[in-house]
Amino acid sequence: MPGLSVATMAKLAQVYRCGECGWSTAKWAGRCAECQAWGTLDQAGASRSGLVPARVSEPARPIAEVGLEAARSQPTGVDELDRALGGGLVQGAVVLLAGEPGVGKSTLLLEVAARWATTSGPALYVTGEESAAQVRLRAERTGALSAGLYLAAETDLAAVLGQIDQVRPSLLVLDSVQTVSRSDTDGAPGGVTQVREVAGALIRTAKNLGMATVLVGHVTKDGSIAGPRVLEHLVDVVLQFEGERHSRLRMVRAVKNRYGPSEEVGCFDLSDTGIASVADPTGLFLSRHEDAVPGTCVTVTLEGRRPLLAEVQALVAQSSLATPRRATSGLDTSRVAMVLAVLERRGGLALQGRDVYAATVGGARLTEPAGDLALLLAVASGVRDLPVPPGLVAIGEVGLAGEIRRVTGTQRRLAEAERMGFDRALVPPDPGPVPVGIRTVEVGDVRSALDAAQRPAAVLPSR
Repeated sequence: MPGLSVATMAKLAQVYRCGECGWSTAKWAGRCAECQAWGTLDQAGASRSGLVPARVSEPARPIAEVGLEAARSQPTGVDELDRALGGGLVQGAVVLLAGEPGVGKSTLLLEVAARWATTSGPALYVTGEESAAQVRLRAERTGALSAGLYLAAETDLAAVLGQIDQVRPSLLVLDSVQTVSRSDTDGAPGGVTQVREVAGALIRTAKNLGMATVLVGHVTKDGSIAGPRVLEHLVDVVLQFEGERHSRLRMVRAVKNRYGPSEEVGCFDLSDTGIASVADPTGLFLSRHEDAVPGTCVTVTLEGRRPLLAEVQALVAQSSLATPRRATSGLDTSRVAMVLAVLERRGGLALQGRDVYAATVGGARLTEPAGDLALLLAVASGVRDLPVPPGLVAIGEVGLAGEIRRVTGTQRRLAEAERMGFDRALVPPDPGPVPVGIRTVEVGDVRSALDAAQRPAAVLPSR
């Protein structure tokens, strides 16, 4: 540009880019204007208009000639984790496993590393949060000792890369990525810059060596993965480790998976002796009653492709407060409020002046709309003090107009209900083919569902 000095042009070419969302600006700021993250703007450098083509690493080939061996998964030896991963770990794949402190991430990955070292090749477990002796004690307690499992306690990225160069493992477990730092990079361990640099170096190493890598990640107080958002985009698989502290049940949910289906779920039982896969967790979410109890109803939820029976319980009591209380556990609060409003307006049940407590059994989390009908029937059963007929499941979404809508996977849900001994089901109209051993009652709106749920089992119509 004529009339501008070289220094002025260089200053104009400076671009600051957010490490979280990628938003860029010509002027540095302490907070990103796009994602509102603090301290994430870094200088991206000058214009690259003078960039020349470089030597390619491998010539492009027709897509039909590209081999598939590099993308085939290898089982880890832990069945439920393989289910969540879509079959196992892939050579060179990088997996991010995130969860709350104490949920059992280290116990699970130590078990995975030990089994991998026994069947598939050397495994390297690098801990940045504990000493090597502490990890050894846990391995002895859970029976996760293997001659091919190597253990190191490192917090410096160069030292971790040195351990990889010496051991040459086929599996690397880093616990955790927030505790490792790079000495030549500014920022404290766990900061945005450090996490991005450490993860980038490990991902490049994993791809170059064909080494499966599992990175443990921390979560924030709201449950999201700590660190820059770009970390989730760089890795191949993102797993969320979930579980209540007072329950032994743990779930590994695939949030992102480049090698298989996402939203798949693996179930585990965590105890003092280790962690074990739970192949059939359906019974964990049901309570056992000798007699029918008012305020309960069973539904079938889909966790990934896995149907699970879950029981919804509701307690309705007179309130002494000016504003009645609404308490939930395992259910979405806003969805519960919506169902209660529909039940009162479209179903004709008075809930003014009454406290409503709604919960699931066994720590199950119902977030999909298919559990709306079961929640509605449980609350109505609690208000009327009349139990839902035994052996009945309810599947369907409740709309604001009082209609009962269809949900996905109805056939799989009904097949699971039949397998668990249920012989009747309330479903939306036109559910499609149903299993032979279960009778379905089609309900199109809230009032017809309430009427069908209060009929004795002997007079329920069959389809």
